[in-house]
Amino acid sequence: MAQAQAAMKEDFAALLDESFKKSASIEGSVLKGHVVRIDDDFVLVDVGLKSEGRIPLKEFARGGRDIELSAGDRIDVYVERYEDRDGLIMLSRDKARREEAWNVLEEQYTKNTRVEGIIFGRVKGGFTVDLNGAVAFLPGSQVDIRPVRDITPLMGSPQAFQILKMDRARGNIVVSRRAVMEETRAHERSKLMEDLKEGQVLDGVVKNITDYGAFVDLGGVDGLLHVTDISWKRVNHPSEALSVGQQLKVQVIRFNPETQRISLGMKQLEADPWEGVASKYPVGAKFTGRVTNITDYGAFVELEPGVEGLVHVSEMSWTKKNIHPGKIVSTSQEVEVMVLDVDQEKRRISLGLKQCLNNPWIAFKDKYPVGASVEGEVKNITEFGLFVGLDGEIDGMVHLSDISYATEGEAALKEFTKGQIVKAKVLDVDVEKERISLGIKQLGEDPYAAAAGDLKKGQVVTCVVKSITDNGIEVTVNDNLQGFIKRNELAKERSEQRPDRFAVGEKVDARIIQIDPKSHKLTLSIKAREVEEEKQAMAEFGSADSGASLGDILGAALKKKQESAKKDDEA
Repeated sequence: MAQAQAAMKEDFAALLDESFKKSASIEGSVLKGHVVRIDDDFVLVDVGLKSEGRIPLKEFARGGRDIELSAGDRIDVYVERYEDRDGLIMLSRDKARREEAWNVLEEQYTKNTRVEGIIFGRVKGGFTVDLNGAVAFLPGSQVDIRPVRDITPLMGSPQAFQILKMDRARGNIVVSRRAVMEETRAHERSKLMEDLKEGQVLDGVVKNITDYGAFVDLGGVDGLLHVTDISWKRVNHPSEALSVGQQLKVQVIRFNPETQRISLGMKQLEADPWEGVASKYPVGAKFTGRVTNITDYGAFVELEPGVEGLVHVSEMSWTKKNIHPGKIVSTSQEVEVMVLDVDQEKRRISLGLKQCLNNPWIAFKDKYPVGASVEGEVKNITEFGLFVGLDGEIDGMVHLSDISYATEGEAALKEFTKGQIVKAKVLDVDVEKERISLGIKQLGEDPYAAAAGDLKKGQVVTCVVKSITDNGIEVTVNDNLQGFIKRNELAKERSEQRPDRFAVGEKVDARIIQIDPKSHKLTLSIKAREVEEEKQAMAEFGSADSGASLGDILGAALKKKQESAKKDDEA
């Protein structure tokens, strides 16, 4: 009996040791099991031992995706602890997956092959990636070739990665998506450069924006999209129409195989709005447009998207001169304009703003014809006259010679001051030159009209020397009329053509050769009088051919003239 009990103890000890050995061998290994059921936050799994093991449900979630698990599914599990005596089994789905994943990843890392993973979280300095069970770190600089502002579109979808570093003991894996893209990019770049042609339409992504355009990534190679080729309509800065990361279609405008420079265009993919623009916008027609840009020399007005015309500063206002266009119109303002000229080849349209408004010069002419009296404020005084403000915000000019009959020159200007209200008569209105001539003296009677009324061209008059100049002598006729005898008209003989042989107050006879009807000033000539007298003497007293000398003829004529003058004095 004692021997039997001793044998039983030995058998039990052996079975216990064997059980402990089995437990030790199971712990840390990966076993196949099947899902029995799912209870709230745990999953019960049968791995063929005395009892089922429990695994937290959260371990079945991968990379933020929904859990896809049901009863009966066969799965790999990692045995963390097995206590045969109590039948307790601690299982882990994460560690099973990780063990399997690490084995595969180490092999791929050794062969330097790409791996597939899913970005599912953010951490300091980068992101977390699920590599089929193993969690790797993706630095922010290794996400893409260019900086990515929003990584959301990449998360949750399978991506290719290159393992840069892995340490199983520490459980560290570092991956790069950029390395994969650079390798793919190099291949695509080579193929793209071989097939690239001018006129080709490509898909691209805006990589960078500058003041003069945008650089577009065509898939391995960059091209420049100049600001003028973005749209037919005006684009002041590329950022108005584009943003970094934007996908777009572009056309290859120019390609230099040697420098590998590519010029791109977007507007070339749209219809040219300038086609048939001459018939669409005929000269003289009026249209409504929007002010898009204002410069020192005018304003650009958009007639339709892509078609702009220039309103030169001279065509903006009838009355506002030498003023900045920004004080007449503002950006985005809707204005009515008239087409003045169209050059379809040079893509230029000249527009007029003032032509759509009433012309104040025409309105003034209709209201105040020549001879009408007006009243206005003296706006400015210059060395040549007065500027008077009139209806319609326009000015008229009173010339120095039309201020006064009695006062001449600067002396006439001294009677007026800026801001003074004056009356004047309209002398002339030139609509084309935008000029109005006024006269103040014309409001009264011309005191010299009667004195000049009896005088005629060719008539000999007696003049009184008023002053002597180097160019001739100034004289008065009939006490009021002003006259001038030029130096070369002072005598027939050249030696006598000297102004200094005359004295102020001396009386001389001269012939009228010109009368200025406006100023009533006379131009006279002593030389013409002498020549005419010589002709008359020759006709009356004979000629040198008849036996009389020229001296005798002139002497007889002079004597006759003296006798006639004596009789007049006696009478």
